[in-house]
Amino acid sequence: MRPVSDVSPASTTPARTVDVLIIGAGPAGLSAATRLAGAGVARVEVLEREQQAGGVPRHCAHSGFGPWTRPRTGPAYARRLAETAVHAGATLRTGVTALDWEAPLTLTTVGPGGPEAITARAVLLATGARERPRAARLVPGTRPEGVYTTGELQQAVHLHGQRVGTRAVVIGAETVSYAAAAAVRASGAEVVAMVTELPDAQTDRALARYARLVRGVPLLTRTTVTELLGQGRLSGVRVRHRDGRTTVLPCDTVVFTGDFVPDHELARRTGLTLDPGTRSPAVDGQLHTSRPGVLAAGSLLHPAEPAATAAREGVRAAGAVLEWLVNGDWAESVPIVPEPPLRWIAPHRVTPADDLPYVLRTAVPLTRPVLHVTQNGRLLHTERSHRGTVLPNRPLRLPARWTALVDPKGPEVRVTVAAE
Repeated sequence: MRPVSDVSPASTTPARTVDVLIIGAGPAGLSAATRLAGAGVARVEVLEREQQAGGVPRHCAHSGFGPWTRPRTGPAYARRLAETAVHAGATLRTGVTALDWEAPLTLTTVGPGGPEAITARAVLLATGARERPRAARLVPGTRPEGVYTTGELQQAVHLHGQRVGTRAVVIGAETVSYAAAAAVRASGAEVVAMVTELPDAQTDRALARYARLVRGVPLLTRTTVTELLGQGRLSGVRVRHRDGRTTVLPCDTVVFTGDFVPDHELARRTGLTLDPGTRSPAVDGQLHTSRPGVLAAGSLLHPAEPAATAAREGVRAAGAVLEWLVNGDWAESVPIVPEPPLRWIAPHRVTPADDLPYVLRTAVPLTRPVLHVTQNGRLLHTERSHRGTVLPNRPLRLPARWTALVDPKGPEVRVTVAAE
């Protein structure tokens, strides 16, 4: 192995070089690896800390992944992504964790072979997102068994064949919440209720109607979890309704769903600029971070988007990596600031050449919202939503037809919302 010049001479960690290093073997990372290796990049390496590649789809037993003409279950989709990347020529290493940075494009890792330093010409962060557990949501009460997030539940049920209890309450009413309810039923348990603080379910109406009418799952809206009960094993969940009444829902399992946060530890440790709304590494429409040669893609940037969205973004990131390897260009960008009640927007920065559509989230329901894009008081674009109501935890799209009007030397671009 050749020595790496930009690793500290004091380091005793074995070092080697690759062309592109991808951190995370989910849909974004594997799709990027497939395109890069297929384009002729000689040394494309993907690191995954789990023992199997594929990301979240590995433990999503339901169908609907991949092209709509040939939908697959989550595990089948994950296997296909990994097989395609390896067949294209990428190197996939599982059970390997990226720990920290030794230099701008050098990462220290640890795996079955011990510690190692890897230097790359380009690094793609595709580390994904996770749900906040009960402790991070500051839900008071005892600390009994039977408390899960969706990911923990799906792994227990679909990967390990475990039973999780007999009666479960699902906290949340977005698409991932209904996937959690399906996992509860697959384990042989009953879903006692779904609970959300919002006025309605944040998923497709057909899915919500099926769960309520066919599966008989009550949906408690404008309802807040105030306490977990039980010693040893969960015995119930105390909730507060919109009128102030409190009720105890007897159950032995509770699943906290949604409320995703990015796995941004590597981005934070190396000092990349983070977006204040998502806490993700701030990227422009080319998926460039604030450090030349480091890109980011997938759920790390906008948690809870579908796997297909992450996969498409991985392909786009690969194209940007190819341009970097050939030209070494890193465009100057300005931040995009969403104003309340908008919570966040991704991508988080803009250049005049960007054409990647933006995705936004709102903190409150919006009726026929109208988005206004301005820079220094100058109107760049107006976008009227054709949807009747846009709910929190559901995407609001903004096309990128206006980016050529942005002054790259000017102040931030602002996005505001108004009722039609």
